[in-house]
Amino acid sequence: MKSKAALFGVVVLLMSLWPWEAAAQVAVKLGRWRLLVQNGGVSAMHMTTTHLNTVVMFDRTNFGSSQILLDNGRCRDNPQDQVSTHDCTAHSIEYNVATNNVRPLMIFTDTWCSSGAFAANGTLVQTGGYRDGSRDIRYFVPCSDGSCDWNNFEGPKLAADRWYAANQILPDNRIIVVGGTRMFHYEFVPKSPGEGVFNLPFLSQTRTSAQVENNLYPFLHLSSDGNLFIFANRDSILLDYKTNVVVKTFPRMPGDGPRNYPSTGSSVMLPLSAADGFTKVEVLICGGCPDNGFALASAGNFTDALRSCGRMVITDPNPSWSMEDMPGPRTMSDMLILPNGEIIIINGARQGVAGWSMATDPVLTPYLYRPAAPVGKRFFILAATGIPRMYHSTANMMADGRIIVGGSNPHAGYVFTGTNFPTELRLEAYSPYYLENVYTDYARPMITSLSSTSLSYGTTFIVVYSVPHSVTDVIQFNAYAPSFTTHTNSMNQRLLILGSKTPTLVSNATGNVVYSCSVTAPPSGVAAPPGYYMLFVVNGGIPSVAQWVHFS
Repeated sequence: MKSKAALFGVVVLLMSLWPWEAAAQVAVKLGRWRLLVQNGGVSAMHMTTTHLNTVVMFDRTNFGSSQILLDNGRCRDNPQDQVSTHDCTAHSIEYNVATNNVRPLMIFTDTWCSSGAFAANGTLVQTGGYRDGSRDIRYFVPCSDGSCDWNNFEGPKLAADRWYAANQILPDNRIIVVGGTRMFHYEFVPKSPGEGVFNLPFLSQTRTSAQVENNLYPFLHLSSDGNLFIFANRDSILLDYKTNVVVKTFPRMPGDGPRNYPSTGSSVMLPLSAADGFTKVEVLICGGCPDNGFALASAGNFTDALRSCGRMVITDPNPSWSMEDMPGPRTMSDMLILPNGEIIIINGARQGVAGWSMATDPVLTPYLYRPAAPVGKRFFILAATGIPRMYHSTANMMADGRIIVGGSNPHAGYVFTGTNFPTELRLEAYSPYYLENVYTDYARPMITSLSSTSLSYGTTFIVVYSVPHSVTDVIQFNAYAPSFTTHTNSMNQRLLILGSKTPTLVSNATGNVVYSCSVTAPPSGVAAPPGYYMLFVVNGGIPSVAQWVHFS
């Protein structure tokens, strides 16, 4: 008992500090990897987490068989397929977090290098791809009984081919689809009658060349004024997409190389906060490749990726980039917001670019980034995985605070032998430091009830939660929209630190202290586009398991 009491004393001391400082005491040496599924059957080129705690993954359909059969004797007959017009294997799976099982899903037209977003009702809307799938709109309605599957939208298709485009859900529940290979415009899903594309010269201006575009999968972030931040190559604008007017042009990001596909850095919008009315918007972009990286990699010469990151408050009157370095060079990494507002950079390589067999030297250690820490003290190197995850790898946040990681396939088809980096079908989970016993046993909250899970903008609701011991001075209620992740682009990811009153003590039983707190939903769809969010209670930097809520 003495040792446990002493340990709790240390935890209380650490947690009395600012949460990022407390976490910094242990994060360098903590974090755990666990193999979830030895063979998921499909390499996870695309990944997202649904509000029913399942994870949908898929790759492409036009390269032959996968390693998992479709169920019930189903087969896919598509005369447009380049390799196999009759295919009885699945190219999409659904992973059930609770049961740790996968089931095959049937997706018909080619989803290679496509994009997606969740509509307000939780439907996954998936757009574009290659050849017969380049103008398709698909949808997946999550279910709890294993009966749901992919469907193609029977209405109007996309107005242009969208291969390597990016998506963002908007306040009015439309989805904007931006760019793609040789596509210098954007469009909306769903469309108004007769609506087509809207030209965006910025996309042609940021293309390096016809051979190496370097502005594919542009980074999109919905800003607090309702306009859309678009970053491509090294440049960025703020677009009023309603009037098709560029309202601001930002300074070029410093550095010696592009940040978008195929140079392939990654980006997040740092957490928004009720403390300033969700008005301050700051963007973080890390990694990429030198200007000539693609040409050199094509010739088998793999140069170091970029190690620099840039931060910019895009809502400042005179915004500018603040630069800093990661612990090492990195490309093809996924960047995810953690439930406590910290950032993790996971997967990727030190050398080369995105493409088939065009990278080497995988980075096995994630980086933790603490936005609130001083420059020079923000990065920490975390525990290493044993599985290289480079081209076509993905990662996504789960409601229990773990990160699910899958994919990696630098080949045109499934290749398992005769290569240094075979097609990867294993699924892993990474548990950040806050899931270590030193925190979960003594500080991790648990949500016991919510007065409502369907919340109108600006309304208050009651969160009742327990903690193993007393609550810290730093308690937050964070709403998290998970990303649609592909090609290091974490589309639609968003975390909001909600407004709340001082928690009220309900009961003080030994080992189980219960509090009640009045929390305010985001004020509008500009702050939080309508849809499902994970609600985390965060106690001194340590998040609970999330409960799903719906904002509208």
